[in-house]
Parts: sequence; C-alpha cells; structure tokens
Amino acid sequence: MSERRTARRYDLALPVIVRTSLGSAPIRKTKTRDISTRGLYFVIDQNLEAGSELDITLTLPAEITHGTDVFVRALGKVVRIEQKAEEGASRMGVAAVIERYDIMRGEGS
Repeated sequence: MSERRTARRYDLALPVIVRTSLGSAPIRKTKTRDISTRGLYFVIDQNLEAGSELDITLTLPAEITHGTDVFVRALGKVVRIEQKAEEGASRMGVAAVIERYDIMRGEGS
C-alpha cells in the first residue's frame, strides 16, 4: 500500500474540542495524536461514521506559539475510523480532513 498523504504529519498531543453535525451534537474533548495542515487524527469515545461533518477547535498552547494560546476553529470531515481498545474501553480512532479553518488569538470556543 502506497502512502497517500502529501502533507507532513506531526506527532502532537494538542487539546481539541470536537462537535459533530456542525454543533448540534454534544461536545467531546480529547487530544490529537497527530496533525498536519490538511488533517488530524484523534481518539474519541463517540461512534462516528466516515463522511460525518466535524466542527473542531484546536488549542495551540503558548509554549508552541511563544505568546498566548491560539485557537484554531476548523470544519472537517471524517475520512476513516478505526476501532481502538484503550484502558479497557472501546474507542474510535478518527482520521479527519480539514476543509477550512480560522485562527483566533486569546479566545476559545
């Protein structure tokens, strides 16, 4: 199987807030496993389906931005899911593509 990614992936555990159906579903907090300019991967305890729309808020901490926290609000779509067993619980590994994003300094979701 050949690598299809064109953007470099970074193994970063950044705080992320995920909403499905563009804000109508409950908020889920988790951390990224890896991220690129075009997508991200995270594990969540909610069942999602490929094609589901996501409303994502990432926090880039001051240690990374050399100043204040920076929030990235992104809209994306689930492209792949994987069943994961972590800490005795069944969870979902989610790969999502970022379709668009906005950067917000010093404010949250």
